[in-house]
Amino acid sequence: MQHLIRTADFSKEEILELFNDAREFLDMKTRDVLKGKIIVTLFFENSTRTRSAFEIAAKRLGAEIVSLDVGTSSRSKGETIFDTVANINAMKPDAIIMRHSDCGLPGTLVNHVDCPIINAGDGKHAHPTQALLDLFTIVEHFDGQTDGKKVAIVGDVRTSRVAGSNRKLLPRFGMEVCFVAPECFQHESSDHKQHNNISEIIDEVDVVMSLRTQLERHNEIYFQSLNDYAKDYCITKDTFGDRNILLLHPGPVNRNVDISDEMLVDPRNKVLEQVTNGVVVRMAILKKLIKQ
Repeated sequence: MQHLIRTADFSKEEILELFNDAREFLDMKTRDVLKGKIIVTLFFENSTRTRSAFEIAAKRLGAEIVSLDVGTSSRSKGETIFDTVANINAMKPDAIIMRHSDCGLPGTLVNHVDCPIINAGDGKHAHPTQALLDLFTIVEHFDGQTDGKKVAIVGDVRTSRVAGSNRKLLPRFGMEVCFVAPECFQHESSDHKQHNNISEIIDEVDVVMSLRTQLERHNEIYFQSLNDYAKDYCITKDTFGDRNILLLHPGPVNRNVDISDEMLVDPRNKVLEQVTNGVVVRMAILKKLIKQ
């Protein structure tokens, strides 16, 4: 039995096979690949894109979704997360999709279940399905020619699980990753070049991945307002100029803070394409893990 807790759980060959399936699923037709299967979603943090993408992916494959409302679950009565998952596992689902604020928690549960666990985001640690759909978007845009491409991840990289997963995944496909952030948002890792302003490297990059400023994950106030942050880190027409750069964002986008209104309708912006790719990549992941 295989789980998806971090991107390293899949080999490069497995990822390429996933992408082959994802391309077939781009027609968005309903299939019966997982007919009769039951998938439980267990989200202890808010989610719009990830949760709905998983639910649509499951239903496109013919599976049934059971979404546990953790606000009214026994967790509110003091039950531990291990007991919650043990009880769900006893009901014999075919997969459990989990999001939690505690870093590493999904990985601690894999030995307590009889079905695959898929990490839909754990704290600041990892968001493997987001990184895989980001990679798929890049691979498709460059027709598979990713060797030597440079990716700048811009914004709150310190608290971003998206940055955490992409900084490990993208180099496996020949890409160079750097971070652009104010010092207060810079990543603790020394494995990647870090810049204070995107103007320092804008002429060198092929992809810019903008991130949301996750103020809810910080214990201090670094900016008086998001507008102060946006003056230096919002991606605008002036930032890109006429350069042929791919623009990504995991969502939700704070308009005119992360990305300007005009860049959100610019053809170089692939944010909505990422959303579509998020469904088909998750379809491929569900097929792989449940039909194994």
